[in-house]
Amino acid sequence: MEYLYILKQVLMYILVVFWCYQMVISLCSLVKLKSKEFVINKNHKFMAIIPAHNEEKVIKNLVESLKNQNYDKELYDIYVIADNCTDRTAEVAKAAGAIVYKRFDNEHKTKGYALQWFLKQKIEENADYDAFCVFDADNIVDKEFLKSMNKKLCEGEDVVQGYRDIKNPTDNWITSGYALFYWTMHRFYHLARYNIGLSPLLNGTGFMVKFDVVKPDGWITETLTEDIEFSLKRIIKGKKLGWATDAIVYDEQPTTFKQSWSQRSRWTVGHMQCIKTYTIDLFKAVKEHKTLMNFDGFLYIVGTTPMLIITMVLMLINAAIYIGNSMTGFEFFINVLNYLIPTLLLPIATSMIAMFLDKKPIRPMIKGLLCYPLFMGSWIIINIKCLFKREKSWEKIEHVRDIKIAEVKEEAVVEKVLQ
Repeated sequence: MEYLYILKQVLMYILVVFWCYQMVISLCSLVKLKSKEFVINKNHKFMAIIPAHNEEKVIKNLVESLKNQNYDKELYDIYVIADNCTDRTAEVAKAAGAIVYKRFDNEHKTKGYALQWFLKQKIEENADYDAFCVFDADNIVDKEFLKSMNKKLCEGEDVVQGYRDIKNPTDNWITSGYALFYWTMHRFYHLARYNIGLSPLLNGTGFMVKFDVVKPDGWITETLTEDIEFSLKRIIKGKKLGWATDAIVYDEQPTTFKQSWSQRSRWTVGHMQCIKTYTIDLFKAVKEHKTLMNFDGFLYIVGTTPMLIITMVLMLINAAIYIGNSMTGFEFFINVLNYLIPTLLLPIATSMIAMFLDKKPIRPMIKGLLCYPLFMGSWIIINIKCLFKREKSWEKIEHVRDIKIAEVKEEAVVEKVLQ
């Protein structure tokens, strides 16, 4: 029993230090920075790349929002990769004004493979582009997106994540859960790190990459979370990513629990693949580069599944001590609450703070806030499930919301008035 007490204290110390570090870094989101000086002053030429699989219902709105960018129309092209499509995605995208590439590969279906296939061709063509931006087919894009990303290029940044907002945050408790999660991460993870010179991470869609970054090899990723994998590979090289709060893209979130479970399971498996592949390299990078940025990247990968495992082990140790009559029932109950309250209730407080700071209307999100512990709790169950059963097959999330950028803007104005 003495050894269990020692192990418990060590694991608790690790958890406390880890979360105190995260809290201190999160406070850096309150830092206001001056704009960086330009290292070059020009309007760059962009590719807007949209990997799409059977997205005929939503692809038109995305293409139209990109066509309406407040940016020189001669300086960007819109490409749609119709990836293993069996519907009219290619025809709808072409009619809307996109340049369409059709791809068929039944063995390699993820976005990462589609990007590699497309970018390899553009590299071989020596295409005349300075950078590319990647979007999911269900997105709609704020008209200032390319202008904002051009500014980042002028400031010398070469990989930048935009602000991933939500099309449908108030549909139900599931979409609200996604919205609260993203808003919290944007403020307290990505922005906080960017403010003090650490590295944010790519977030799946709405990001920009300087074309030279992927030359000559192209987009090389193998896991189910190609965005995180690409980010970690950059951090291993000692290169930080950028963040652009004013480059906004709106994303549609799943409305059913089954689809959400499938999507978050895929993300979790992808994270576990990254843990297996890149943890050692991230640790070596800390020793090689000796920067807080690299150490923070290493903490990100060990702070996902490994911290969950430590928490589970602590719960089991407390149960064992209680069963061994070395802990009272009341003490055991308090110990359980010490884990459950921060895990399930603290996210409500942090998300409300993030919403307040970013001027998000709280009233429409009240039901979502009350259900947020259910959303986050289900994610813990997904993580535990994926420790033992990892499905690596890609399953499409259906996107059906026919929402235009003007409708998103109008709804946001109405919500602020009501607030």
